[in-house]
Amino acid sequence: MTHVVDDFMTRTVHTIGTRSPLSEAHRLMNEHTIRHLPVLEGGRLVGVVSMRDLHLIETLKGVDPKEVAVEEAMAQEAYAVPPGTELLEVVRTMAMHKYGSAVVARNGRVEGIFTTIDALKALESLLSSPGARAAPAPRRKTTPRQLGKKGAASKTAARKGGRTAAKRPAGKSAAKRPVRKAAPARKRGGR
Repeated sequence: MTHVVDDFMTRTVHTIGTRSPLSEAHRLMNEHTIRHLPVLEGGRLVGVVSMRDLHLIETLKGVDPKEVAVEEAMAQEAYAVPPGTELLEVVRTMAMHKYGSAVVARNGRVEGIFTTIDALKALESLLSSPGARAAPAPRRKTTPRQLGKKGAASKTAARKGGRTAAKRPAGKSAAKRPVRKAAPARKRGGR
């Protein structure tokens, strides 16, 4: 079964106009606990502003959130897809370009928004469905602590100056290595 973005998008989309102040965008985001607002001009999508965009602009010296318009902070290149776009295509593009959202729009008119939170909800829904088959367990990386347990003897040998099989260059065996002679014992004391 092919899933489309409409199956998991947020349909009640809060939007903001280009001329609205940043303080209004903040208020909307905080009030509705959202991080992305599609920006409209004349009812048509012209960009997206995120919480990160607002924070970036507001950290600039001399910026008053009540005076600066949203169009100064928005990303003009909004990732927008038409309704009916395959979910796999949307999440691949979002991951590849590190987009936080995809605006679902038809002819410039916003119909929904698909955010990373929606993507996680979709993942949870798809993984918990009865038809989902169990995925193979991920391969675990060996941590330094695990290496220490496996090769405690080799660490001791390494501290004493000895070589271990793990540190030998490839292709050299113990039989071919030259044997070191012990240094003569030094006498202590006077001459």
